[in-house]
Amino acid sequence: MPRPPKVALLVETSNAYARELLHGVRAWLREHGPWSIWLAEAGRGAAPPAWLRDWKGDGIIARIETPAIARAVAATQLPAVDVSAARQLPDVPWLETDDRAIARSAAEHLRERGFRSFGYCGDARFNWSRWRGEAFAAHVIEGGGSCSAFVESIVRRGANPPDGEVEAVALAKWVRGLPKPVGIFAGYDIRGVQVLEACRRLGVAVPDEVAVVGVDNDELLCDLADPPLSSVIPDVRRTGYMAAALLARLMRGEKIRGEGRLFAPLGVATRQSTDVVAVDDKHISAAVRHIRAHACEGISVADVLKVVPLSRRVLETRFQKLLGRSPHAQILGVKLDRVKRLLSDTDLPLAAIAERTGFTHVEYLSVAFKRHEGVTASEYRAGKRA
Repeated sequence: MPRPPKVALLVETSNAYARELLHGVRAWLREHGPWSIWLAEAGRGAAPPAWLRDWKGDGIIARIETPAIARAVAATQLPAVDVSAARQLPDVPWLETDDRAIARSAAEHLRERGFRSFGYCGDARFNWSRWRGEAFAAHVIEGGGSCSAFVESIVRRGANPPDGEVEAVALAKWVRGLPKPVGIFAGYDIRGVQVLEACRRLGVAVPDEVAVVGVDNDELLCDLADPPLSSVIPDVRRTGYMAAALLARLMRGEKIRGEGRLFAPLGVATRQSTDVVAVDDKHISAAVRHIRAHACEGISVADVLKVVPLSRRVLETRFQKLLGRSPHAQILGVKLDRVKRLLSDTDLPLAAIAERTGFTHVEYLSVAFKRHEGVTASEYRAGKRA
């Protein structure tokens, strides 16, 4: 019997994002393996393991975050796939989450809650953080909003990582100066927790004055936050899965140099930190909350009118003015978001998904999905699993 390929996974085990990458690699191995895996427990940006220098392996999947890791991977002269945005080895194929799509999801999530003032809290040490901040500001400004950013105050003074207490004071000062109410996009979940702590120090109400959404959906971290943190869900397992598939091709001798592929997020996990409607109109707030809670039960605009003392014309006029969409579009958007999650996370047939998301006929779901997403439901599902 031929021996299985020996593959090094230079991926840290210290955070949820990296562990999800490893889950994706494991999923590929269950379908196509086996490999002989070499994995060292490590934190982000840790020095390359000493054993790599003389290791006789067949391939590497690595988060190439530092010049030291880049040099170590290059020195092996083995097929490698990079799962970092740092781009330390431009000639190595790389796969990453789509940071611009992540920023768009965060912007839409906060805009749907009625915010017109926004903030971005990132970390200037990382490419992906800068890309997310730039894309978020662009989406906000395109929609007529304003955006302030906190990404650099301590980092540019030379502390790496930034001093915790000093930065906490600077972050609180930034939050205090933002116009309220404000929706803040934190570049990753730990940053989101820091923003929530700044709000606690200031006595600022979350989510009524400041709503916060992070990235990575680290469920333990998000649920430990006070209040629990909403978070964009990157498609990390698929990224890891496709990294394994790409490395298998490289180890078979295919020539793939510098190829890049980005993966859009799965949606937003909504928790208490953004459970708000930031509009002064109490009737529209009530209508939006009712839609969020009951859209997938098949409600119509007529059902919404039963919970607010408004005529249909007034409801639609105020919705358009405050939220930029009609009540019907709001209902459809909530339903389609649920459809996308079920297409990504389950093997349910489309008819069952239609039933669970309040579509009377599967044909109507198919037409609405294609019009809204630009692809059919089956194409969307296939793309998420490709």
